[in-house]
Amino acid sequence: MITFRKASSADCELIHRLAAQAFPATYREILSPEQLDYMMEWMYSIPNLEQQMTEGHVYYLAYRDGEACGYVSVQPEGENLFHLQKIYVLPSFQGQGVGLALFQKAIEHIREVHPAPCTMELNVNRNNRALHFYEHMGMRKVREGDFPIGNGYYMNDYIMALEIS
Repeated sequence: MITFRKASSADCELIHRLAAQAFPATYREILSPEQLDYMMEWMYSIPNLEQQMTEGHVYYLAYRDGEACGYVSVQPEGENLFHLQKIYVLPSFQGQGVGLALFQKAIEHIREVHPAPCTMELNVNRNNRALHFYEHMGMRKVREGDFPIGNGYYMNDYIMALEIS
Protein backbone atom coordinates (compact mmCIF):
# COMPACT_ATOMS: atom_id res chain seq x y z
CA MET A 1 0.00 0.00 0.00
CA ILE A 2 1.26 3.47 -0.93
CA THR A 3 0.65 6.34 1.47
CA PHE A 4 1.59 10.00 1.33
CA ARG A 5 2.67 12.67 3.73
CA LYS A 6 3.01 16.36 2.98
CA ALA A 7 6.62 17.31 3.65
CA SER A 8 7.78 20.17 5.82
CA SER A 9 11.18 21.81 6.11
CA ALA A 10 11.98 19.16 8.74
CA ASP A 11 11.89 16.62 5.87
CA CYS A 12 14.58 18.29 3.75
CA GLU A 13 17.23 15.83 4.91
CA LEU A 14 15.00 12.87 3.98
CA ILE A 15 14.26 14.37 0.55
CA HIS A 16 18.00 14.94 0.10
CA ARG A 17 18.74 11.28 0.94
CA LEU A 18 16.04 10.01 -1.43
CA ALA A 19 17.30 12.29 -4.19
CA ALA A 20 20.87 11.06 -3.67
CA GLN A 21 19.65 7.63 -4.77
CA ALA A 22 16.91 8.42 -7.30
CA PHE A 23 18.35 11.40 -9.19
CA PRO A 24 21.73 9.89 -10.20
CA ALA A 25 20.06 6.59 -11.12
CA THR A 26 17.76 8.51 -13.46
CA TYR A 27 20.43 10.63 -15.14
CA ARG A 28 23.74 8.74 -14.98
CA GLU A 29 23.43 7.66 -18.62
CA ILE A 30 22.30 11.11 -19.78
CA LEU A 31 24.47 13.62 -17.88
CA SER A 32 28.15 13.82 -17.03
CA PRO A 33 29.17 13.05 -13.43
CA GLU A 34 30.14 16.71 -13.04
CA GLN A 35 26.72 17.93 -14.17
CA LEU A 36 25.02 15.39 -11.91
CA ASP A 37 27.01 16.69 -8.93
CA TYR A 38 26.22 20.29 -9.86
CA MET A 39 22.49 19.60 -10.24
CA MET A 40 22.32 17.62 -7.00
CA GLU A 41 23.75 20.62 -5.13
CA TRP A 42 21.61 23.08 -7.09
CA MET A 43 18.32 21.26 -6.51
CA TYR A 44 18.83 19.07 -3.47
CA SER A 45 21.17 20.67 -0.96
CA ILE A 46 19.27 21.09 2.28
CA PRO A 47 19.42 24.92 2.15
CA ASN A 48 18.13 24.88 -1.44
CA LEU A 49 15.29 22.49 -0.53
CA GLU A 50 14.34 24.78 2.36
CA GLN A 51 14.40 27.77 0.02
CA GLN A 52 12.21 25.94 -2.51
CA MET A 53 9.63 25.31 0.21
CA THR A 54 9.60 28.98 1.18
CA GLU A 55 9.10 29.83 -2.51
CA GLY A 56 5.96 27.73 -2.77
CA HIS A 57 7.13 24.23 -3.72
CA VAL A 58 4.87 21.72 -2.02
CA TYR A 59 6.48 18.31 -1.50
CA TYR A 60 4.76 15.02 -0.81
CA LEU A 61 6.64 11.95 0.33
CA ALA A 62 5.49 8.52 -0.78
CA TYR A 63 5.74 5.48 1.50
CA ARG A 64 5.27 1.85 0.60
CA ASP A 65 4.78 -0.45 3.56
CA GLY A 66 6.09 2.31 5.82
CA GLU A 67 9.31 2.92 3.88
CA ALA A 68 9.96 6.25 2.14
CA CYS A 69 10.24 5.45 -1.56
CA GLY A 70 9.71 8.65 -3.55
CA TYR A 71 8.62 12.26 -3.65
CA VAL A 72 6.84 14.79 -5.79
CA SER A 73 7.00 18.59 -5.79
CA VAL A 74 4.46 21.00 -7.28
CA GLN A 75 4.68 24.78 -7.51
CA PRO A 76 2.15 27.38 -8.68
CA GLU A 77 3.52 29.40 -11.60
CA GLY A 78 0.60 31.57 -12.61
CA GLU A 79 -3.10 32.12 -12.17
CA ASN A 80 -4.01 28.85 -13.89
CA LEU A 81 -0.59 27.23 -14.22
CA PHE A 82 1.26 24.79 -11.99
CA HIS A 83 4.63 23.16 -12.49
CA LEU A 84 5.40 19.60 -11.53
CA GLN A 85 8.93 20.36 -10.39
CA LYS A 86 10.09 16.93 -9.27
CA ILE A 87 8.81 13.38 -9.27
CA TYR A 88 11.23 10.61 -8.39
CA VAL A 89 10.96 7.03 -7.18
CA LEU A 90 13.79 5.04 -5.64
CA PRO A 91 15.09 2.50 -8.17
CA SER A 92 14.14 -0.46 -5.94
CA PHE A 93 10.49 0.70 -5.95
CA GLN A 94 10.13 1.46 -9.66
CA GLY A 95 7.56 -0.58 -11.52
CA GLN A 96 5.36 -0.90 -8.42
CA GLY A 97 2.90 1.92 -9.11
CA VAL A 98 4.66 4.53 -6.96
CA GLY A 99 5.27 6.93 -9.88
CA LEU A 100 1.62 6.69 -10.93
CA ALA A 101 0.49 7.33 -7.36
CA LEU A 102 2.83 10.34 -7.02
CA PHE A 103 1.60 11.77 -10.33
CA GLN A 104 -2.01 11.39 -9.18
CA LYS A 105 -1.11 12.98 -5.82
CA ALA A 106 0.24 16.03 -7.66
CA ILE A 107 -3.03 16.39 -9.58
CA GLU A 108 -5.05 15.88 -6.40
CA HIS A 109 -3.04 18.64 -4.68
CA ILE A 110 -3.57 21.03 -7.58
CA ARG A 111 -7.31 20.36 -7.59
CA GLU A 112 -7.46 21.02 -3.83
CA VAL A 113 -5.73 24.39 -4.05
CA HIS A 114 -7.18 25.39 -7.45
CA PRO A 115 -10.59 23.85 -8.19
CA ALA A 116 -10.93 25.74 -11.50
CA PRO A 117 -9.55 24.32 -14.75
CA CYS A 118 -5.81 24.81 -15.07
CA THR A 119 -2.66 23.42 -16.63
CA MET A 120 0.13 21.40 -15.09
CA GLU A 121 3.46 21.54 -16.90
CA LEU A 122 6.75 19.78 -16.34
CA ASN A 123 10.21 19.73 -17.82
CA VAL A 124 11.60 16.36 -18.85
CA ASN A 125 15.02 15.72 -20.33
CA ARG A 126 14.60 14.80 -23.99
CA ASN A 127 16.53 11.55 -23.38
CA ASN A 128 14.77 10.55 -20.15
CA ARG A 129 12.93 7.22 -20.28
CA ALA A 130 10.19 8.82 -18.14
CA LEU A 131 9.02 10.71 -21.23
CA HIS A 132 6.91 7.69 -22.17
CA PHE A 133 5.42 7.55 -18.67
CA TYR A 134 4.29 11.18 -18.94
CA GLU A 135 2.78 10.58 -22.37
CA HIS A 136 0.96 7.56 -20.96
CA MET A 137 -0.38 9.83 -18.19
CA GLY A 138 -1.95 12.08 -20.84
CA MET A 139 0.68 14.79 -21.03
CA ARG A 140 1.70 16.20 -24.38
CA LYS A 141 4.82 17.98 -25.58
CA VAL A 142 4.08 21.68 -25.97
CA ARG A 143 7.58 23.08 -26.51
CA GLU A 144 11.23 22.31 -25.98
CA GLY A 145 14.32 24.21 -25.07
CA ASP A 146 17.86 24.23 -23.80
CA PHE A 147 17.72 26.03 -20.46
CA PRO A 148 20.96 27.33 -18.89
CA ILE A 149 21.28 26.33 -15.23
CA GLY A 150 24.72 27.75 -14.46
CA ASN A 151 28.32 26.53 -14.66
CA GLY A 152 27.93 26.17 -18.44
CA TYR A 153 25.31 23.42 -18.02
CA TYR A 154 21.93 23.20 -19.70
CA MET A 155 18.74 21.28 -19.19
CA ASN A 156 17.79 19.94 -22.63
CA ASP A 157 14.09 19.48 -22.04
CA TYR A 158 10.67 19.02 -23.46
CA ILE A 159 7.99 20.96 -21.65
CA MET A 160 4.93 18.78 -21.35
CA ALA A 161 1.45 19.85 -20.31
CA LEU A 162 -1.71 18.33 -18.93
CA GLU A 163 -5.03 20.12 -18.75
CA ILE A 164 -6.68 19.61 -15.34
CA SER A 165 -10.39 20.20 -15.01
